[in-house]
Amino acid sequence: MSSVATDIDQIQIPEELPVLPVKDVVLFPSVILPLFVGRDSSIEAVNHALENDRLIFLSAQKDGSADVVDPEGIHEYGCVGIIMRMHKLPVPDGRIKILVQGVRRAKVTEFTKTKPNFFAKVEEIKPPDIEAQRVELEAMMRSVREVLEKIVSHGKILSPEILIVLDDVKDPGRLADLVASYLVLKIDEAQPILEMNHPKARLKAVLDLLHKELDILSVQEKIQTQARGEMSRIQREYYLREQLRAIKSELGDGDPKAEEILDLRNKIEGANMPDEVEEEAYKQLKRLEAMHPDAAEASIVRTYLEWLIELPWSLSSNDNIDISKAKKILDEDHYDLEKVKDRILEFLSVTKLKKKLKGPILCFAGPPGVGKTSLGKSIAKAMGREFVRVSVGGMRDEAEIRGHRRTYVGAMPGRIIQGIKTGGTNNPVFILDEVDKLGSDSFRGDPSSALLEVLDPEQNNTFRDHYLNLPFDLSNVMFIATANMIDAIPAPLRDRMEIINIPGYTMEEKVEISKLYLLDKQMEANGISIINVELEDETIRSIVELYTREAGLRNLERKIAAIFRKVARKVAEGGSKKIKITPNNLHEYLGPPIYIPENQRDENEVGVTTGLAWTSGGGEVLFVETTLMDGKGTLTLTGQLGDVMKESARAALSYARSNSKALGIKDELFQNKDLHIHVPAGAIPKDGPSAGVTMATSLISALTGKPVSRDVAMTGEITLRGRVLAIGGLKEKILAAKRAKITKILIPHTNEKDLYEIPDHYLDGLEIVPVTTVDEVLEHAIFNVKPPKKSSSKKGSGSSSKKKGKSSSSSSTSRRTVHAHV
Repeated sequence: MSSVATDIDQIQIPEELPVLPVKDVVLFPSVILPLFVGRDSSIEAVNHALENDRLIFLSAQKDGSADVVDPEGIHEYGCVGIIMRMHKLPVPDGRIKILVQGVRRAKVTEFTKTKPNFFAKVEEIKPPDIEAQRVELEAMMRSVREVLEKIVSHGKILSPEILIVLDDVKDPGRLADLVASYLVLKIDEAQPILEMNHPKARLKAVLDLLHKELDILSVQEKIQTQARGEMSRIQREYYLREQLRAIKSELGDGDPKAEEILDLRNKIEGANMPDEVEEEAYKQLKRLEAMHPDAAEASIVRTYLEWLIELPWSLSSNDNIDISKAKKILDEDHYDLEKVKDRILEFLSVTKLKKKLKGPILCFAGPPGVGKTSLGKSIAKAMGREFVRVSVGGMRDEAEIRGHRRTYVGAMPGRIIQGIKTGGTNNPVFILDEVDKLGSDSFRGDPSSALLEVLDPEQNNTFRDHYLNLPFDLSNVMFIATANMIDAIPAPLRDRMEIINIPGYTMEEKVEISKLYLLDKQMEANGISIINVELEDETIRSIVELYTREAGLRNLERKIAAIFRKVARKVAEGGSKKIKITPNNLHEYLGPPIYIPENQRDENEVGVTTGLAWTSGGGEVLFVETTLMDGKGTLTLTGQLGDVMKESARAALSYARSNSKALGIKDELFQNKDLHIHVPAGAIPKDGPSAGVTMATSLISALTGKPVSRDVAMTGEITLRGRVLAIGGLKEKILAAKRAKITKILIPHTNEKDLYEIPDHYLDGLEIVPVTTVDEVLEHAIFNVKPPKKSSSKKGSGSSSKKKGKSSSSSSTSRRTVHAHV
């Protein structure tokens, strides 16, 4: 843009002019503006103007992006301009460049022609008389000049001649137009100013825009000043550090960077790294030496070298395995668990004889609180190794196992390498807690898959963490996993581990463990001793029965701690008398009982049968109730039963209908009566096939009107032919029956071999009856019911049995559920 170049005040505006729509600029009077013209209609308008008086009407388009416009798309107000110069650009561009100067404001009154270019009748807008407001306008002009000078002082790039030109302008309207053109405004900001006829309104609008621009420039300058100040501070610190380094060098204090490099080099030499690792360490040290100490990457390389130096590449603890001592340690730390202890001692024996042993990877599986993690501590203590525990429960990111690559900000090694560093040796006992609760993520990978290499003795001698990107030998590490639910562990991961099941504890075992371990531990934790408090065995039994419901010991320990805290308060308040906790005053310390004891039923009832279930917290007793109502033979099932359990109920009904004559059931009952089977504790989801015999017995009892023995509990899956199939979780179910004071338990004949794995004291006072068919179940469970006569042989026995055989973990027909497994 330029200032006034010709005397435009003398130009006469004709009534009709060619119209040139412009896209993204507004032309003001007295302003010279270069324009590129490319549209055919626009070129025609320019040519017509050049052939005549060189005058043309310029108006901004309402839509700046439109290539084709009509009269409605052109602003009514515009500026008459005179074409001062025209230059045709070379082919193939085809455009022309014109230099046009604004003459006067005008507006379109009527479009007279649209092809080949726009023609319109225009009306010149005469300026108003401003003599009466001359003083006010002069003040506004001064304000405009002052603000503009401030804008220039803040760094706004304007031609120096602009300020000179503006100083010479005496007309307020022309000053406003010139300033508006110099601000390079958008169409929606410039067009309203062009349409304002009175100079005062234009000056006010321009002044507002100048103040807005000044505010923006002030904030921008403040930001730049802060940035320059920060850079100056960094440069100053750098300069001072260099000076300090030079002064220390003159004083003979040495170079801190050189000292750091020398220290790292000595540590690398003393770390006894493998050749490949040592080569990489020296390579990174060389990179660090070439960097400035304050460089961002220097801290990354320094951290990486520290990890390489601190990892125990060749540092091992010496195994001092004494089998007798190890057995003593296990017996001191854990009560019973003979099978588990035997397997651990076998492993230690082989390790002692073979020295270098690959695997196996042990997995302790059992309910919460049975001592899985503490067994790992005992093994480490017996072997003289370091103990490391990492909880992988809820882990969803594969990088948690393998680490993050160093390209990421804040990258660090995975939990395995971190654990090895924490342990300080390359052969610790490494507990992977809660492997059954590993998660996965479609974006962050599957950590259980990353564990496959870690737990494979054939691969883990070259385990590569993403952060280190170097092989680390994990073959010397003794990995032990723990889990509550075996079914939740992915099959490939489960295949790499040897599962050792740790069952729940009986009442007697909990009492003994409390006396041997928990009481002393909690007395010490609460600052009291046996001279302050006494707990009878019956009191401990009451705590177990009335205040806890678990296979392990955690809640029992919490309840004992709660009692001792109240005792400690009494002692602290000055009480010197020994406090005796009995079943009668137990509620004073723990409140009212939380659980109703799982006692057997008070009497023999029709349609009510005692069944046994397995949960992740141990065994449970459940009751199955059946009732008859007038109806049309509909079977209703309630109690949050799963699909498998519902199928067992239908199978039981089909068996009863197909053997109705032998069982003494009238056929019309199936047409005239509705059957409702309910399993109490309806808020707890239940599933699994092993309640089949329980449902069949309850159903047949209701249909025959004969009661079921209250002394009998049962478990087993049934078929339509009445055969009783194997189940899982037998030990836990027997413990549940024992807690409920059941005297006779009916189990599938195929589970008889599992009795070999159950200690004798678990079976004391129980009559275990293996059965093969439902009719044998009915013989023991329902009074005076004649079982159906069949030609098939009966393999069961009505006597107590415990025979040797192979251990059976969980039947292939078992299914994992949310809570109860029946």
